[in-house]
Amino acid sequence: MSSVKTFILFLTLLISTSCKLWGQEEKELVLGEHPLFTALRTNQPITIDGKISEAVWRKTESRTLDYFYRVDEPTDQQVTTFRMLWDEQNLYVSFDCSDQFITARELERDAQPYFDDCAEIFLIPAPDSLPMHYGFELNLYKASNDFVHLNEIYQGQSGSVRGFDPNFEVEVTVHGTLNDNSDRDEGWTMEMAIPLKVFHGMHKFSPVQEGNRWAFLAVRQDRNDATGNRRSTSTIFPIYDINKNVHQRNRFGLLEFVTK
Repeated sequence: MSSVKTFILFLTLLISTSCKLWGQEEKELVLGEHPLFTALRTNQPITIDGKISEAVWRKTESRTLDYFYRVDEPTDQQVTTFRMLWDEQNLYVSFDCSDQFITARELERDAQPYFDDCAEIFLIPAPDSLPMHYGFELNLYKASNDFVHLNEIYQGQSGSVRGFDPNFEVEVTVHGTLNDNSDRDEGWTMEMAIPLKVFHGMHKFSPVQEGNRWAFLAVRQDRNDATGNRRSTSTIFPIYDINKNVHQRNRFGLLEFVTK
């Protein structure tokens, strides 16, 4: 058995066990009155080029990330427009970001792209929030920190499985100059295609199909200083204390897959 299949089997067993352990109390805590976002099914091919130029992108729901944290300067609160599509093979994700000072430094995988201008999406492939989520964090060099985050897995502590390195497509277009604060930039756009096979086995819990719902959170890290690690954060749904972290599954919203 390949290492990937072994990992997926382990994760599936972990989730199944966690469902039994946490039970109805966890469902009540997480679901509550959650905000809802919809992703439209596309019947046309999507070219991952960082341009979100296909007409269907304009038909799916778009929402700005309006909840801001760590805002110290006027330029720390910039507009991010988020969209999602789906088909039988992929989830498609786009971030369209205004940005006066475009910044990126990280080049390595599974490192710290979140200290740069960075787009992040966390996904829980179930109608109720399991104590884990898949994470994809990418800067403008397409340096990816991808992981499975496990909440309160041992003695109240959380952690991430860094060996989760799936193959997926991502492209970025930059309207400005990277790492040059001597001028003003316009912004950047990121487009992703995440194969559904990345979530192999999850269809047993909650398949990607019309009317079904996953839990998720979209996040943008916005770094405007030429040096240091100071950055502001914006999210599609409000979270609790940002100084803790953004991995707060109890604050995720719901993603509903629709066909029209």
